[in-house]
Amino acid sequence: DGEVHINELKNGNTEMFWNPTSEVRRQRLKRHIVLFEEQTDFESERLWQHVTSAINKGDQHKATQEKFVLEEEQRNAARERRESGAEWKPLLFRHDAGTNEWRYKYEDLRPWDPLNDIAQFEKDGILQTMERHLSTRMSNHKATCINNQITRHKRSAKDCRRRKTSDQPSNHSQNTESSCSTPESVQELSDDDGKYLGFESLCTQCGKEMNHLKEIHSAVLSLQKAQQDIHR
Repeated sequence: DGEVHINELKNGNTEMFWNPTSEVRRQRLKRHIVLFEEQTDFESERLWQHVTSAINKGDQHKATQEKFVLEEEQRNAARERRESGAEWKPLLFRHDAGTNEWRYKYEDLRPWDPLNDIAQFEKDGILQTMERHLSTRMSNHKATCINNQITRHKRSAKDCRRRKTSDQPSNHSQNTESSCSTPESVQELSDDDGKYLGFESLCTQCGKEMNHLKEIHSAVLSLQKAQQDIHR
């Protein structure tokens, strides 16, 4: 977001290569990063911290040395795995046999939706997008689950009433009637009613989305704390 110049060493001339306008600067994406003290040993900022420090100080010799140390450690680790026969299973990447390339498992290539997408963040190496309408989708899905269970419950009650009115001996009809304890009216279903009917948990998908919402909420709080620290 700053000026970039090209310096011609032969004649000493300097040429402007890039000079972003104020409008371009305003359109830049906000950068969200994991706090350094919360990063693991193999995250880029922590792993390459000595190389980065040397580059910022203009010490290319030191930067090259630090880079060599890191790469040599990686070569030794790979050699030890080969000798021991240990299989390397990447957590975040998969090998594409067609292109012979490594691809990020959780890549999201859909266009950014400014009306629905709020922010993109990383948690445990997985890129995720916080969406404005996620809670709405969750509510709709929950309502669908409840409606489906109500429909099944009505069908069960209807079958039970049919058994009551069938041509059976009187004593058998009484047994059937007493065994059908299902309420005939289920127009409204509260949470307590759901527990009464045995619907203590809606479905696996609801549980997953609820956990996902909790993770997003936790990540947002972490981002807000980081922004407050930056502002201070």
